[in-house]
Amino acid sequence: MTKIPNLQPQIMVTFFEASLDTISVHHVGNPSIDEMYSLSDHPLELKDEIIPNLLMQYFLKPFEKANEVYHLTHSSGDLNLNEIHHFVSRIFEQKEKFHEASELIAKFLYKVTTHPNIKGGELYVVYFNKVQIEGNLLDAVGIFKSENKETYLKVYPDKGGFQVDYEENAININKLDKGVLIFDIEKENGYKVVVIDKNNTGQDAAVYWKDNFLQLKIRNDSFNQTSNTLGIYKNFVTQKLDDEFEMSKADKIDLLNRSMKYFNEKDTFDLDEFTGEVIGNPKAIESFKTFKSQFEMEYDSPIGDTFEISGNAVKKQARVYKSVLKLDKNFHIYIHGDKELIEKGFDEEKHLNYYKVYFKEEA
Repeated sequence: MTKIPNLQPQIMVTFFEASLDTISVHHVGNPSIDEMYSLSDHPLELKDEIIPNLLMQYFLKPFEKANEVYHLTHSSGDLNLNEIHHFVSRIFEQKEKFHEASELIAKFLYKVTTHPNIKGGELYVVYFNKVQIEGNLLDAVGIFKSENKETYLKVYPDKGGFQVDYEENAININKLDKGVLIFDIEKENGYKVVVIDKNNTGQDAAVYWKDNFLQLKIRNDSFNQTSNTLGIYKNFVTQKLDDEFEMSKADKIDLLNRSMKYFNEKDTFDLDEFTGEVIGNPKAIESFKTFKSQFEMEYDSPIGDTFEISGNAVKKQARVYKSVLKLDKNFHIYIHGDKELIEKGFDEEKHLNYYKVYFKEEA
């Protein structure tokens, strides 16, 4: 099976207006290697403005580059059986239960920490106000875990010179190991969720954060279906077509331009209509449909044969759709329209390829 790359566009999570409301900190060990958990008695007291600002940077900045929106699910189909959904709903509905719910979250994480390669660490449960996702300012519950510690040098003035000291087992605020933001919207669908997991030590240990603890599934709305289809098609044209057909780069650019034209002009995507109008060749159409099916199976993200086209997703994907023909280091040809007006050939005398371009007026 052809490996399908990650095709998702970057979503918009910002925290310009956000504030940290409440935070509880616990320690979660690994029961498979006889480590315990330790719960705090009350939320963390933040006594100055510097610490909250540092924590905001540590917790939220990595999500500016988030490229997937998920929702909480359960394998049975009953969302009420998802423990994190239950605990977070309690927080959103009864904020005075925040610390109690944070303890239950820590205990549940401890329960699913079953692989010996999973590192213990501090667990932070945080209530944020006014975090923005996709244009909406929302309250959010953040759950974060710090597993990796570092040693830092400190240099300070002393007696007309300088002294050097160090601090062990400190946290680098620019390296969040694991985190999730659960936004107070679409509760009945499992909320809007974005996740960070940068500390995967082997496949068995890697699945516990997203799969066992959070039980996430990628959101599959018109935005994602539009974005995925455009991304799949772009990779099909630029990577897969060469395996089965001889095509010039100009022809590939024309195929990309035709697909973007289709998505800009239509309100609804229809697979047979799209492949007929844009691809045309029956063998290439079959190959594209197979390529698309591989993505759906690999990412467990089915895409309907028809769906409403998202204009925002089209705009985002247009940024990575290239219509530039690069010729050595001398020329770039931008192809935006009729490919019949550009002709490729080979000069036997100069032993060089050439393109002949036809036009009516020079701008």
